[in-house]
Amino acid sequence: MRWQRFTSGLASVALAALAVSTNLAYGALYTDASQLPTLDYDFVVIGAGAAGNVIATRLTENPNFSVLVIEAGISDQGILDVEVPFLALANLPNSSVTWNYSTTPQASLNNRVLTYPRGRVLGGSTSINLMTYTRGSDDEYNRWAELTGDDSWAWKNLAPFYFKSSRLVPPVDNHSTAGLVDPADHGFGPVEVSLPGLPSELDGRVVNTSKSSGAEFPFNIDIQSGDSVGVGIAQSTIGGGIRSSSSRAYLEPNINRTNLHVLIQNTVTRLVQSGSSRGVPIFKQVEFAPSSSAKRTIVTANKEVILSAGSIGTPQILMLSGIGDATELKPLGIKPVVNLPDVGKNLQDHPIMSNYWVVNSNNTFDDVLRNASIFNADLAQWLANKTGLFGNAPANAVAFLRIPNNASIFKSVRDPSAGPGSAHFEMIWADGFAASVIPQPATGHFVTINTAVVSPTSAGSVRLASADPFTFPLIDPNFFNTSFDQSAMLSAVKAARAFMAAPPWQGFVVSRFGPVGTAETDEDIIAAARDAIVTIWHPTSTARMSPRHASWGVVDPQLLVKGVSGLRIVDASVMPIIPAAHTSAPTYILAERAAQFIKEAWS
Repeated sequence: MRWQRFTSGLASVALAALAVSTNLAYGALYTDASQLPTLDYDFVVIGAGAAGNVIATRLTENPNFSVLVIEAGISDQGILDVEVPFLALANLPNSSVTWNYSTTPQASLNNRVLTYPRGRVLGGSTSINLMTYTRGSDDEYNRWAELTGDDSWAWKNLAPFYFKSSRLVPPVDNHSTAGLVDPADHGFGPVEVSLPGLPSELDGRVVNTSKSSGAEFPFNIDIQSGDSVGVGIAQSTIGGGIRSSSSRAYLEPNINRTNLHVLIQNTVTRLVQSGSSRGVPIFKQVEFAPSSSAKRTIVTANKEVILSAGSIGTPQILMLSGIGDATELKPLGIKPVVNLPDVGKNLQDHPIMSNYWVVNSNNTFDDVLRNASIFNADLAQWLANKTGLFGNAPANAVAFLRIPNNASIFKSVRDPSAGPGSAHFEMIWADGFAASVIPQPATGHFVTINTAVVSPTSAGSVRLASADPFTFPLIDPNFFNTSFDQSAMLSAVKAARAFMAAPPWQGFVVSRFGPVGTAETDEDIIAAARDAIVTIWHPTSTARMSPRHASWGVVDPQLLVKGVSGLRIVDASVMPIIPAAHTSAPTYILAERAAQFIKEAWS
């Protein structure tokens, strides 16, 4: 979906209206180190994304704690494509609010190089993602507890932190959502979650197909219930027709706290060893600069440095600081301080691809993307009252489904899911042509089902390309590299086709479309997938959590970096294995849990 070209016509009017309508203003926000009142804080948080903003907000609830947040990106204020839900993809793959990364050639995707953006703006990737909100099943967190040997990560102990992080709000049009969501499965936190505020022509068909299918496509009234398997209407991080990012939910309401300072447009270049204790290196200083040629500044954390730079940035910063695989650091001229071979390893992500159908309808969003007049009319409606198409995420409905237990793949591969409440693959509906690899056709109306493998077994890595902190790292998700991932994507495609062939779609669906759509045999579908798969933007596990005395992993169950003092990691990189969920909600839960750890450690 390449939408940005339509936004320029109303840019000046839209931005002015946006500033008034969203009523956001930041207080203690700095762009230069010389503006900071001090270079000495209790805590320094690196990264203002999902996790970093939670940590900063919760720690500064204690007026005795001083916190500095350092964010490489810009402010999210006045950026229309961040605030307007439907315009989310205008920021992707590359824009002023993203780290414009790309992958190494992907061996199992015909050596394709994929764009791999991450959020480089206040809110991090919660300011650029497609807003689908799923916490994952209870099984996911119980597996984390098992892998780490720490019951703190079991769902029964994490549930309070989930309820503390988000809350259900009405859709922007205030229509009744009875029977499509269960309020009891939601909490009272700052992140706003809602169902679509503009029900589409797909919604009823999706629900009716599910309810009439029996066990094949079970209806799930709320995927936040703890059992995430089933079909339901999408829930998104949108409140009142506006994106609810970590910046809007956590940071903005608390930015005027006198003990919270936020420095933007500065990149952390390394962590600085500030001493040692009984042979253990202490890392309580952070070096940063606004550009590669600018003077570098060092700030001190008297209590802890909290690294929340995400699954790409966190391992990069660790390795630049001499924390990582010594055999990889030495050739780059970096002196190893702590040999932690797991840093940057075990990168996991959900491979996703688009499946298209030609449909008999004039109500899809296809013409909105082709016709500037229609686009501008929808944008004007959003500017006026936040309603209409633009007050909603592109996704209408989702399904998390499992491969049958008796499937042939399980004769040779152990089931990689967390348990019976977790899925192997996902389907995401959009009422229009969601362009990922092939461009939107000039004519016609379409429905897209994006299929994703959400219990992947492929794993890759993040490595340094050089010792220059302003050089992007080498990112290798190693997509589609296992027989299970290939089998799961094949199952997803077949499930999507079976779903769209059900009676509620008769007379609406005309035909399948595109290279994936015309592939018939299993071999042809997998071959087409190699040219169609992209990232769903869910990287995890590059600084894995493990039992305290385990030889593997990067952090212990309290998220303290092994072999050092003064350094904790709080972001998706510490997840011991990728959850079968969109990763923003699990990251919020993890960060709320971590904030409590930190408060308890320094109370």
